[in-house]
Amino acid sequence: MNHAQLTHLGRALRLLGEHGEALTADTPDARLQEVRADLRRALELLDESGVGTAPATRCAEHPNGPVDEAAPDRCLLCETRRRAARRAEFNGPAPQGRAPASAPSRYGTRADRPQPQQRWLPELWNGQEWQLCGTPRRDRREAELYLAALRRGPRPAMAYRLVHEFTDYEVLRIWGTPVRVDIEPLGNL
Repeated sequence: MNHAQLTHLGRALRLLGEHGEALTADTPDARLQEVRADLRRALELLDESGVGTAPATRCAEHPNGPVDEAAPDRCLLCETRRRAARRAEFNGPAPQGRAPASAPSRYGTRADRPQPQQRWLPELWNGQEWQLCGTPRRDRREAELYLAALRRGPRPAMAYRLVHEFTDYEVLRIWGTPVRVDIEPLGNL
């Protein structure tokens, strides 16, 4: 609800309060019709304000969360947290380490995952940045032979390098000197 809507609603409710104070046993019907119209106007302002659904729980943290009728604040999420804390008081903290066999992890255990694979990436300097040239190799000697063949080829690049990929990247060897080349003719004039 924005500030203007709050202001209009406040005025309408104050007007209704004045009507309530002025009511007596001999209030004319025309005045009651005016009270009814002001009451409708206040309800319309409240409907237009875009107020969401009424909170399902009495929890400040999860007002529209799942409901647990047995919980004092009717919040299932907070009650689950409280129950876990009570269990920990009686049973002690949950055991650390492997998950119980009754509830396996959907991602598997460390032994189930394949070992990281190492690769050697041949790269060339294109005048602006290093770019992959050829497919990554599983054998370092094969990658070095591939780069040697490229250097002897008809159109060798300014520089080549061999990058070792194994959980991280490490530059093993560089052939040539990479120099940044401006791709615009006449130096961007």
